[in-house]
Amino acid sequence: MTSSPFSQRRKFIINLGKALHKFGTPAYRLEAHLLNVTAILGMGGSFIVTPTSLTFALWQLGEHEQQQLYVVRVKPGDLDLGSLARTDELVDELASGQRTLVDAIERLEEIQNKPDPYSHPVSFVAFGVSGGAFAMLMATSWNDVIWSFIMSLVVYLFVYWASISKGVSKMLEPLVSLVSAFCVAGIMHFDPQINKSLVVLSSIIAFIPGLALTLGLRELAARDLMSGTARIMDAIMLLFKLYFGAVLGFAIGGMVWGDATFVQPEQVPAWTSWFAVFLLGSSLVVMFKIRLKDSPWGILSGFIAFGMSSVAATYFDVALGAFFGAFCVGIYSNFYSRVFNAPAILVSLQGLVILVPGSKVYIGLNTVVSGQQILAVDSIGTQSFLIFMSLVAGLIFSSVVLRPSRSL
Repeated sequence: MTSSPFSQRRKFIINLGKALHKFGTPAYRLEAHLLNVTAILGMGGSFIVTPTSLTFALWQLGEHEQQQLYVVRVKPGDLDLGSLARTDELVDELASGQRTLVDAIERLEEIQNKPDPYSHPVSFVAFGVSGGAFAMLMATSWNDVIWSFIMSLVVYLFVYWASISKGVSKMLEPLVSLVSAFCVAGIMHFDPQINKSLVVLSSIIAFIPGLALTLGLRELAARDLMSGTARIMDAIMLLFKLYFGAVLGFAIGGMVWGDATFVQPEQVPAWTSWFAVFLLGSSLVVMFKIRLKDSPWGILSGFIAFGMSSVAATYFDVALGAFFGAFCVGIYSNFYSRVFNAPAILVSLQGLVILVPGSKVYIGLNTVVSGQQILAVDSIGTQSFLIFMSLVAGLIFSSVVLRPSRSL
């Protein structure tokens, strides 16, 4: 590999960085991974990664003054953990000599052009399940769970429409929350036993940027200041767009349908929370495009996160419960990485999704603007902030206790 032409090695590094960014790799992991690969290829490198741009500086060893720069503007990547796992395996095959550099470049192009592993009907069902499972996890009523499932299916129709229409894709987030709120305002006249704001939140839960906020804070903690700041601001703007769409949808719905009186229903049994974790984890397999062979370990991560945070919350408060949940998820994912020689991110993200308080940020925003609470939670703004900090701290502590064996 080190004997290959510099231009060929440079091309592979650039293509690798663009591919991993496209698959949603956090900046601090991507930069560390690219440094490892450049060392394997006998090159020197320096990288700056942000959600919207990539900067590569590459040089021959001992020729630092003659570095070559490559700067490209990119779109923020969507999570594709299946392709990320395949790319990681490709790097291992290249490092072990199982593939030549030419073969590796061709294989990397194949991975990037690989179609979605799950069909639209499967993704359609997964979207619905994610909304219903989230509502169930919030310990609400069966009415909310059923309508959240149905409205999530409606939301996916717009997601599919956006995939074939650039115009719709530009306004997708406020559009889906507007449509969901408008429909829910009408549904309340047929079923007054639904928490309309919670149903809307559940139906658009796939868009709530809780995970992006957590990753942004994690990048800031790793001193990736540009990427972390950009990711957090992007997540906040996305949250504002979703909330504005919901407010507008309720306003239009109120004019068309009129007001309806909420009737308090019975809550779902406590045991359904565990079933909700399984359903939500299963839906994330499809939404994150995880390979089936990796999916059981990711679903297990969700159970570890929920179980440990619930147990810890009985002895401490909710924020510290999130710390112990994130700590255990970090230990588990690093152990998984060592045993299976695979990226820890393949299983850690599903556990973090169970823990991240993105929905609470949305609820807190609603409380501040409207003065009404979606759920009865005291000091939700402070609680959300503490949970975010606890998650970041838990991940950092876990990496100290059991260091990850891989850069991804």
